[in-house]
Amino acid sequence: MKEGPDIAHIAALIGDPARANMLTALMSGKALTVSELAREADVTIQTASSHLSKLDQGGLLRPRKQGRHKYFALANDEVAHVLEGLMGLAAAAGHLRRRTGPKDAELRQARVCYNHLAGDMGTRMFDSLIAQGHLRLDGEKLAITASGAGFVADFGIDLDTLRKGRSALCRECLDWSERRSHLAGSLGRAFLSRFEALSWAKRDQKTRIISFSRNGIKEFERRFRA
Repeated sequence: MKEGPDIAHIAALIGDPARANMLTALMSGKALTVSELAREADVTIQTASSHLSKLDQGGLLRPRKQGRHKYFALANDEVAHVLEGLMGLAAAAGHLRRRTGPKDAELRQARVCYNHLAGDMGTRMFDSLIAQGHLRLDGEKLAITASGAGFVADFGIDLDTLRKGRSALCRECLDWSERRSHLAGSLGRAFLSRFEALSWAKRDQKTRIISFSRNGIKEFERRFRA
């Protein structure tokens, strides 16, 4: 096919091992410096800069400058959505980069997927919202229902403000470890922010792991029952 989107170009950008490691590190949702990303990719700063320039030119990154430092973040939710989907595809095909360990179990339990909750707790929340009738799947489109709007408001989330934003309100994101959907979009981001504001959960600043407190787990299971 000689016309249409050039997926080979994007695939080549993501497919390099060093660049793939950098992009995976940015799935934490944090902006990182060149030196931090060089460590993630196990390459020199000069090599990392070259890789980052290609990713930036390819539209996959959003560079930011603060003082003497330059930071890089994923360009948008779409990039994160594609990366999570590729992780799921790689895991399903048995392409894992390392042996499982203690942190692997924690990542599978609860982790940040760019800006929303993923892992076992993320898919449990999604399934619960569907089962309780708060979210509805119309074909491939995910929509919030009237009861869902009430549930979200009671939980302290301003739905009207979310609807005015540029991001999709709610969307499915294929979870790489669970092989099922978790909630993305501005609503997924708002839920995670609310969990943190309520001190139910806390992000590990060095990894993508999200740790729930004992009370947080109790309240989560009460709100998002099966």
